[in-house]
Amino acid sequence: MSTYVFSDVHGHRATLERVLERVSPCAEDVVFCLGDMIDRGPDPVGVMRVVRSLPNVRVLKGNHEDLMLDALDHKDDVVSQANWAINGGMATLSGLEGASDDEASELIGWGRNLPLSAHIEVAGRPYIMAHAGIRPGGPLPADGAWNDCALDALIGEQTPDDLLWIRDEFWSVPTGLLNERGEGPIVVAGHTPTPYLTSMTDEFDRPVRNSDGIAQMVRVGACDATGDVADRWDIDSGAAGGAGFGQITMVRLDDGEEFAEPVRDGE
Repeated sequence: MSTYVFSDVHGHRATLERVLERVSPCAEDVVFCLGDMIDRGPDPVGVMRVVRSLPNVRVLKGNHEDLMLDALDHKDDVVSQANWAINGGMATLSGLEGASDDEASELIGWGRNLPLSAHIEVAGRPYIMAHAGIRPGGPLPADGAWNDCALDALIGEQTPDDLLWIRDEFWSVPTGLLNERGEGPIVVAGHTPTPYLTSMTDEFDRPVRNSDGIAQMVRVGACDATGDVADRWDIDSGAAGGAGFGQITMVRLDDGEEFAEPVRDGE
């Protein structure tokens, strides 16, 4: 069994399908999607269909799913409608209107019930998953043991806004969760396309763009205090920016291998 994580597909169904074809997750594998399936790209509803069909998938809500639900719940609220529209929501609305009433209702209901965070242990390492990240400074276990109770307590201190929207306050400072031996949970998040991180930190394990100039995932924060282990992974490799800017990256937590496909023209 392997564990995979990806995020921020933003309507690029064809690109996602190419990544999945390479990875070919089986029924025993765990696949995490950290939200922002929708908006901006050409086929947001198609992305929702693909993600929902994956075996053993665990999907988190992103800020774009939250924007969608707010707009659909407050159709007479000009601010809610404008917030969704300016963030690419018309592509998603068009897709929902093109689906059958039953399917649209089912997809919206599914999105409404998505959790905001998750955690899992892989190869002896705990990982915390959230769409945007966490606010540093949460409770640490007194005995240093990051069991389920300790992870639940830390996540329980986060607000929905933290988990869905946080940026600078997360990426610009250490989480404080790793000790000097590099032991402790790593936080995996999306939400912030990696090129945007250059205004928040310079503690990258690699450039934020690959040799072709395309955004790529980065690991942040490795230093002496963390045993040279990066405490934050940004897997939003810029698919929202489309062809020539971004790609979709899926990372396997078991060994850190990355599977990435750039967004192509027209998809």
